[in-house]
Amino acid sequence: MQTQISSQAKSLEQTAEVISRKNELRAQAMKRRVRDLSLQIAVFIVIMGTWQVLTSRKIIDPFFFSSPSDIVLHIWSWVVKGTSQGPLYIHFVVTFEETILSFLLGGIAGIIFGYALGVNELLSVVLGPYIKMLNAIPRVVLVPIFILWLGLGMSSKVASGFVLTFFIVFFNAFQGVREVDRNLVNNARLLGANKRQLARHVIIPSALTWILSSLHSSFGFALIGAVVGEFIGSTEGLGYLIAQAQGSFDTTGVFAGMVILSVTALLADWLVTKLEKRFIAWRHVRK
Repeated sequence: MQTQISSQAKSLEQTAEVISRKNELRAQAMKRRVRDLSLQIAVFIVIMGTWQVLTSRKIIDPFFFSSPSDIVLHIWSWVVKGTSQGPLYIHFVVTFEETILSFLLGGIAGIIFGYALGVNELLSVVLGPYIKMLNAIPRVVLVPIFILWLGLGMSSKVASGFVLTFFIVFFNAFQGVREVDRNLVNNARLLGANKRQLARHVIIPSALTWILSSLHSSFGFALIGAVVGEFIGSTEGLGYLIAQAQGSFDTTGVFAGMVILSVTALLADWLVTKLEKRFIAWRHVRK
């Protein structure tokens, strides 16, 4: 009886130590997040403050560089009163739809082709040179061609974003599949796993880190593709607003459009980070 009580007491002590250690790690992680956020805010304040002082004192010409306060007021005017080309939310929604479609289509196609060429050596040898050749073409020069083929509507902008997104996801998916531990694959085969089970339980989970990491930059490139397409030829969208502002020498309007695009990209990156933590939670647990 006494031995049992002693064992239970020891078990409780170990549990208390584990809980204490977890609380300590959480506190350290919180301190790091607060420190990082504070440094980020400090850098932002220094850059924006310097910019504002230089323009207000005419050290740099506000006509060419604008100022943070004017940019914020310009965005607020767009939100409240709308732009000269219509309400801001319409242009934002158009660009956002084009970006999301480019991101999804390019990402799905990149994952499928990357996986197919990663697991099939013959397919990789045959199609590899052609993919490398296409990847070497500057995708921005294809935008006018897409506009000629597909017109000024959404299709040409989605195609522009697609070609920018596809290759980023493809090469990451391809490399992720190739980096899968061969011992895991061989062991799964010895246990009787078929191709479908091998892909679902071994290859895809192992390559998921590579694939999800590519999504951080691929969304930005999808946004770039959509905006460049709008900039070259369109009737609506944030790229269209920036082009109109540039045509009228409205530096503040150009910067205002760039700020909206930057904030959108940051929010998307935050969502992708949440998605990454959700799908590869096992990696953090193992650590």
